[in-house]
Amino acid sequence: MSVLEIRDLHVSVETEQGTKPILRGVDLTIRTGETHAIMGPNGSGKSTLAYTIAGHPKYTVDSGSITLDGEDVLAMSVDERARAGLFLAMQYPVEIPGVTVTNFLRTAKTAVDGEAPAIRGWIKDVRESMQNLRMEPAFAERNVNEGFSGGEKKRHEILQLELLKPQFAVLDETDSGLDVDALKIVSEGVNRAKENTGLGVLLITHYTRILRYIKPDFVHVFVAGKIAEQGGPELADRLENEGYDRFLVDAVVAPEGA
Repeated sequence: MSVLEIRDLHVSVETEQGTKPILRGVDLTIRTGETHAIMGPNGSGKSTLAYTIAGHPKYTVDSGSITLDGEDVLAMSVDERARAGLFLAMQYPVEIPGVTVTNFLRTAKTAVDGEAPAIRGWIKDVRESMQNLRMEPAFAERNVNEGFSGGEKKRHEILQLELLKPQFAVLDETDSGLDVDALKIVSEGVNRAKENTGLGVLLITHYTRILRYIKPDFVHVFVAGKIAEQGGPELADRLENEGYDRFLVDAVVAPEGA
């Protein structure tokens, strides 16, 4: 069993108005085989946590730690984090003109594993994963995310997840922009990856609808850069009924640092 540990994490970002603190002391432990859902209102720091784990240079870690099986993740470059077994499915995947999906996937697999996959087995794996995600064969020859619909972008993210086989996946609002059918297909892909590899999942979302298909073991409520409450799947049901108002009121009433 592998463990991803986040301890007292404080993160800021530079803005035109100066340095802005975003994460204000996050503690979280995720083990392989577990699914953790992070829920919260806009601007609470959920995506900042995702990008900090992945190593986005925009975000500055002021204090705290992230470790993977005791190894210092913050000391790793972005590619080293990927090779160590971390994966980020982005909320807004970027276009890569001139690079086909086929070339991108094989290059990524080679970089993560340290060697190129055997052609015959690789082609079989790609075709099988694409079929499971209801992707047409011609999709493989398109340029990465260029002209993709929202659903196609998210399916491509999960295609990467299935083929790269990380230890931990951070899914940043993977349900954003998906219709019901696409949501089911993408969720099935995440569940399939977890079943096949024992993947640990950190699922960031605003809504409970994806949690009907990807069942969380733990739910964490994120407000003002901190975890305000945590519990089991029943907490997501409470949020569906009550919203985030009581957490937002508490965040305003409690002075910073209290």
